[in-house]
Amino acid sequence: MKLNEIKDNEGSSKDRIRVGRGIGSGKGKTGGRGVKGQKARSGVAVNGFEGGQMPIYRRLPKRGFNNIFASEFVTVSLGRIQTAIDAKKLDPKATIDAAALKAAGVIRRPKDGVRVLSDGELKAKVTLEVAGASKAAIEKIEKAGGSIKLLVAAAEAAE
Repeated sequence: MKLNEIKDNEGSSKDRIRVGRGIGSGKGKTGGRGVKGQKARSGVAVNGFEGGQMPIYRRLPKRGFNNIFASEFVTVSLGRIQTAIDAKKLDPKATIDAAALKAAGVIRRPKDGVRVLSDGELKAKVTLEVAGASKAAIEKIEKAGGSIKLLVAAAEAAE
């Protein structure tokens, strides 16, 4: 095989259909858009319009509540922290906080803080300083000989 002999397999790509280029093409006149009307014109986006019938989004009842003041935490599992320690991206002797996790590439952005969850195993003895943690995660950290300082609990106690 030579470079000048390379070509796609037969039938792997179709030719572009030139729409609206005469009756002989089979896609002339209306160009595959059916007949006249709003949808035959360009620039039409009638999403959710049901021909005058009450749309589904108005037939169904409103439900739920979105708290705009709620804190949004980034969740990090203990297994992910252990993986970063094994890869020498996190120093287990130093205090691990949101800035250290971001520098190690464990999280992208800290948002309102980091919350640690108990997925995976933690073998290293670490000191964590995070916004929150699940009870199971706190148990695992202390079982491994580490300690954890919760920032959000301290902030709520101060209020």
